[in-house]
Amino acid sequence: MNKNILNIGPQSFIEKKWDTDIMSVLLQKPQFQGITQKELAQQLEGKKKSSQKLPTWFGTQNIYYPNKLNIEQASSERSAAYKSQLVSGENLLDMTGGFGVDSYFFSKKVDRVWHCEKNKDLSEIAAHNFKVLEVTNILSSAQDGIEFLKETPRHFDWVYIDPSRRDSSQSRVFKLAECEPNTPQLLDTIFLKTNNLLLKASPLLDITQGISELTFVKEVHVVAVKNEVKELLFFLEKDFIGDVLIKTINLKGDKKETFEFFREEESSALSAIGAVEQYLYEPNAAILKAGAFRLVGKTYQLKKLHPNTHLYTSKVLKGFPGRILKVQDAVPYNKKAIRALGINKANITVRNFPESVADLRKKYRLKEGGETYLFFTTVADGKRIILRCIKVL
Repeated sequence: MNKNILNIGPQSFIEKKWDTDIMSVLLQKPQFQGITQKELAQQLEGKKKSSQKLPTWFGTQNIYYPNKLNIEQASSERSAAYKSQLVSGENLLDMTGGFGVDSYFFSKKVDRVWHCEKNKDLSEIAAHNFKVLEVTNILSSAQDGIEFLKETPRHFDWVYIDPSRRDSSQSRVFKLAECEPNTPQLLDTIFLKTNNLLLKASPLLDITQGISELTFVKEVHVVAVKNEVKELLFFLEKDFIGDVLIKTINLKGDKKETFEFFREEESSALSAIGAVEQYLYEPNAAILKAGAFRLVGKTYQLKKLHPNTHLYTSKVLKGFPGRILKVQDAVPYNKKAIRALGINKANITVRNFPESVADLRKKYRLKEGGETYLFFTTVADGKRIILRCIKVL
């Protein structure tokens, strides 16, 4: 951490030029004594990456930014704020503290947070930023979280862990046992010091696979922001035995769509199958990731178009956690029918259909965008159709 960056001159430059072209900065001669252009570019790039993802950091003066990978790996403020609602008590250990976004939000809900980060430079950066952000109940420790846990005599109300999803060659990995640290191997050690563990996993991890790798899983939270799944959160409670509760959350502006169910409920639910009616419903990304394909239709009293087509329909408009569209046309999938629609621009979705969106756009010369929505899908009798719709919600 180069503290020269915190001087008035560099800080003023970063504040004014954060959106400038990074390459042009790198090609210039050094502008500030004791600061390389590479270091200056890192600050500009970090602030730029934080503008949407981390508005609190972006809007605070004298924040020090690490390299872009550390910011990319950090939670967004929206997801970190949601996560903080799951914990409470006197103390929490963040075993893989990183840039400190999660620790910052945990500190609003827990009396004291221990932030462990084995990268000493990153630990120093996070500690500096906590002071700038006027947080006084986070204790930073520049050491491996596992070693800290083994050495400390404390018992924590919560332990939080966000394993690195890159291996030694920096390739992406998703299975929990392949991440660093290997959480499944550490559970016995962790549960000596806490009864509650919150584990963040890749959104690409199969939920059933994650549950099978762990023990005592009580809840799984599927967190999406603006219909893009960002995190899987596994809540483990020591000695818990029972069905796992799946909670889906889609954060949209100031609102959130929620749907929750027990796994047994989904496996035993029966879907009503029916023909296309006046309204079409597409579950949000969190529900699709969670696999609530039958229960969501049953809960909202909707008909499914096909057992393997995760689109639903009804005659009357109903509230629903996802996209709601009004069906204007339902036509067979063939060239003649597509030409008859007279469309050259549309938003395209495929569900249980053999061709990709890209292939369909190229094949039928359909531009992207506009107010028309085309769904290429398969219905109950196995026939492929096209649904032309307009968006309701």
